[in-house]
Amino acid sequence: MSISLSPAARQRMLDFLARDTTAKAVRFGVKRTGCSGYSYVVDLTDTISDEDQWIDDAGVSLVVDRKSLPLVDGTAIDFQKTGLNAEFVFNNPNMTGECGCGESFTVG
Repeated sequence: MSISLSPAARQRMLDFLARDTTAKAVRFGVKRTGCSGYSYVVDLTDTISDEDQWIDDAGVSLVVDRKSLPLVDGTAIDFQKTGLNAEFVFNNPNMTGECGCGESFTVG
């Protein structure tokens, strides 16, 4: 499994983890939604299951559930600020398309 974080994404996740001392990791995955099929989920978690895959990226513990793993394997995560907007940006090699508004994506 390979998921990489840009320095900006890593720092943003470290900031979130520092603010919530009960969180054990950042959970990254997908959920079924939108007009194309899936959207990304990035959340703090204090619950880790045996089904989760762990990644440690320079101090950020990232967990991915087994159902999401084939859909996000190889994803590079960045964090970008543009004006008043701030968001994680995903470069997912498994994505084959996305909806017009960019909120959901499909895989092959």
